[in-house]
Amino acid sequence: MISSAFAQAASNPELVASVWNSPTLWVAISFVIFLALLARPTWLFVTRSIDNRIQEIKNKIEEAAGLREEAQDMLAANKRKIFDAEKEAGEIIAQAREEAQVLKARLAKELEEVLKRRQQIATDRISQAEADAVEAVRLLTVDIALNATEQILSETIKGEKGGGLINNSIKELPKKLN
Repeated sequence: MISSAFAQAASNPELVASVWNSPTLWVAISFVIFLALLARPTWLFVTRSIDNRIQEIKNKIEEAAGLREEAQDMLAANKRKIFDAEKEAGEIIAQAREEAQVLKARLAKELEEVLKRRQQIATDRISQAEADAVEAVRLLTVDIALNATEQILSETIKGEKGGGLINNSIKELPKKLN
C-alpha cells in the first residue's frame, strides 16, 4: 500500500503532497515504528525466556544424569551385597551340612556304643540269671537227693545203727558234693 502510494506520487507531484497528508501513510509509519519499538523488548523477553527454559532443561538433564549414576552405583552396591549374601549363605549351608555330618557320625558312634553297653549289660544279666538258676537247681537237687537218701536209708536201715549211719552220711554229704 505504501509502495503503491509512492509509485503514484512519483508520477504525479501533486499527489506527493497529498500522500504525506494521507492518514493511511501515517498509520502505516506509526505501526512500523510501534513494531520496531515493541520488537526489541519482545525479542529480548522471548530469547531470555527460551534461554531460561533451555538452562532449566539442561539442569534437569544434569540432575537426571547424576541421579542415574547414583542409581547405578546403588544397584551395583546392592548386587554386590546380594552376591556376598548369597556367598555367605552358601558357606553357612555348607558349614551346616558339614556339622550335620559330623554330628550324625558322632551320634551314630554314641548310639553304637550305647547299644554295645546295653547288650553287654543284658548278656551279663542273662549270665548271672543262668548262674543263679544253675545254683538254685544244684541246691534243689542236693536237697532232693538228701531228702531222698534220708528217706531211703530210714526205710532200709532201722534202729539205732541205722540212725547213726544216716546222721554220719548226712553230715558228710555236703562235703562230698562241694
